[in-house]
Amino acid sequence: MDLQQVKQRFGIIGNAEGLNRAIERAIQVAPTDLAVLVTGESGTGKETFPKIIHQYSSRKHGEYIAVNCGAIPEGTIDSELFGHEKGAFTGAHEARKGYFEVADNGTIFLDEVAEMPLSTQARLLRVLESGEFIRVGSSKVQKTNVRVVAATNVNVLQAVETGKFREDLYYRLNTVPIKIPPLRERIDDIHLLFRKFTADFADKFQMPPLTLTPDARAMLERFRWPGNVRQLKNITEQLSILEENRTITAETLRRYLPESEDAHLPALVGRADEQSFASEREILYKVLFDMKNDVNDLKKLVHDLMEQKGDHAQFTKDHARIIQSIYSEQKNDYADTDETPMIITHHAGTQNHHIQDTEEFVEESLSLEDKEVEMIRKALQRHNGKRKYAAEDLGISERTLYRKIKEYNLE
Repeated sequence: MDLQQVKQRFGIIGNAEGLNRAIERAIQVAPTDLAVLVTGESGTGKETFPKIIHQYSSRKHGEYIAVNCGAIPEGTIDSELFGHEKGAFTGAHEARKGYFEVADNGTIFLDEVAEMPLSTQARLLRVLESGEFIRVGSSKVQKTNVRVVAATNVNVLQAVETGKFREDLYYRLNTVPIKIPPLRERIDDIHLLFRKFTADFADKFQMPPLTLTPDARAMLERFRWPGNVRQLKNITEQLSILEENRTITAETLRRYLPESEDAHLPALVGRADEQSFASEREILYKVLFDMKNDVNDLKKLVHDLMEQKGDHAQFTKDHARIIQSIYSEQKNDYADTDETPMIITHHAGTQNHHIQDTEEFVEESLSLEDKEVEMIRKALQRHNGKRKYAAEDLGISERTLYRKIKEYNLE
């Protein structure tokens, strides 16, 4: 079978080795009834390959049904796939056939199969192994003869490890794997796709096609395309509609690319044992708790010394230095904040000339509720009462901030 004929029939543009290998595998497996799992990033065109498999199989005259598993609510997906009986649930006013029943002797394409609930995965596994299923609300076992092709853009093995996808179902679906390469691995195909899209949009909108300057073409090929072919088509359509000058330069193209190349540099990831914080509020809480522990330790030290000597005038200079050291550390902790340390120094005369001052300990409230009220007040004051910006500053939603304001009567 000629590869170019298949590309032309299904509108596939490109000559990348990975793309050609995926098409050849789809053609090879088509005459069989083996389950196929198509993997690849979002926007790579995975939905084309089940159509190739169906059209070059003995089932090509049967039904072909594409189902987006991620778009069906969890409570209704069993009914959609396997059907239901009248009265099976609220709103089931009559019996209904599911996709597996309708697609008997045909092909069913399960897109985003990794989004399927675990209970539905168990039902799907039974269909794959025995061709049997049961409608929702029924006890009658029915048979179906369906070819299943599934697709996903997530790492299924990782989903198996985290318990979100059944391991036995993965190996049952992955009888023949087909991997679609991302657009960044098809650099020579990027300009071909751009030319195809701009020609299509020129015909659709009745306007001249776009052309790229050499620097714009180089920029197009350097971009990583996280949305792959779908993103390239979307940007080409924007350029076709919005740009009066039909020659696109790098400067023009840059305005339409959502992220720079620098945005895709590897991110620094901390060690698993490092403590992280979701917001500045959590950092402040930790500082306060650490300081409370320091104060408690200091209280214990003072109490022990008082009991040993019987009078605070018997403190030595070493004891005073310990107290002053803790106080200095706490002042440093609060150097960049509006808060005040919980230890307030004052001079007090004593009968012992070996010590110059003592410390009075005033413990500040460590109530999380009080701190939360205080931080909300500060955020609202900082942003002149604008809740949207205050919520962003606090790291919470505007709805949550509104509820907190009502709860603490901060109107």
